[in-house]
Amino acid sequence: VQLQASGGGLVQAGGSLRLSCAVSGSTSNLNVMGWYRQAPGKQREFVARILIGGSTVYADSVKGRFTISRDNGKNMAYLQMNSLKPEDTAVYYCKRTVGSAVYWGQGTQVTVSS
Repeated sequence: VQLQASGGGLVQAGGSLRLSCAVSGSTSNLNVMGWYRQAPGKQREFVARILIGGSTVYADSVKGRFTISRDNGKNMAYLQMNSLKPEDTAVYYCKRTVGSAVYWGQGTQVTVSS
């Protein structure tokens, strides 16, 4: 199973970006997709996840600004990020959990300028 994250870039504060995570090598829909981020000098932190039935969970810091979604037919997950803040600057990683197996993508850089 491989995950490829894309869509990062440089954006001004208040702007938007949409991250994508393409999953290959797995056709199972019985999985949880998530997004995490890691800022320089900090630990990787949870951002959002979408469960098998489509329900979502968000970190308090992104609630109301970020939206996670998935397209099972395309084996894709997305993170729509609005009202971006400089503190959202980080490398964003997608994660797929299938039972006890965990898979990570390579990360995509998001930089928000003030």
